[in-house]
Amino acid sequence: MINRQIRAQEVRLIDETGKQLGVVPFEEAARLAIERKLDLIQVTEKVEPPVCKLGDYGKYLYQEEKKNKSTKKQKGGELKRIRLTFNISLHDLKTKAHQTEKFLNKGDKVRVEMYLRGREKAFQDFAKEKVNKFLEILQNATPIKIERDLKKEFGGLMIIISKG
Repeated sequence: MINRQIRAQEVRLIDETGKQLGVVPFEEAARLAIERKLDLIQVTEKVEPPVCKLGDYGKYLYQEEKKNKSTKKQKGGELKRIRLTFNISLHDLKTKAHQTEKFLNKGDKVRVEMYLRGREKAFQDFAKEKVNKFLEILQNATPIKIERDLKKEFGGLMIIISKG
């Protein structure tokens, strides 16, 4: 919220340099903003009185967006899912690897799942070989890092990878 949208009687004010000016009445904070040709920006409303800052609102929005992008990048993006089947052909495996490579290049983590149905559950070793073959094809295209090792999960196998 900015300027007259703020509904508090008193605000904790921070000037454009980051210096705290203390708790001041809202009207005085609004007057200061007008004098300095700046916006009064409510930074947080979770505390009483709410924290407001003097500054350019456009610049503030840009900084917040930049901060959100960097935290998303640190977090590792989204978790995408790729499903493999027990009888997947080599060509389909390469196609799935190509799609996984796209996800990894965007900065996302990928959860590779192989579901086993019925009698397929008796051939866990063959299923692990298929997943390892998939990882080998992917490794040739782009470096990968294994976030969570290949493990048996309800209904099949699962591994989480990210760009290495």
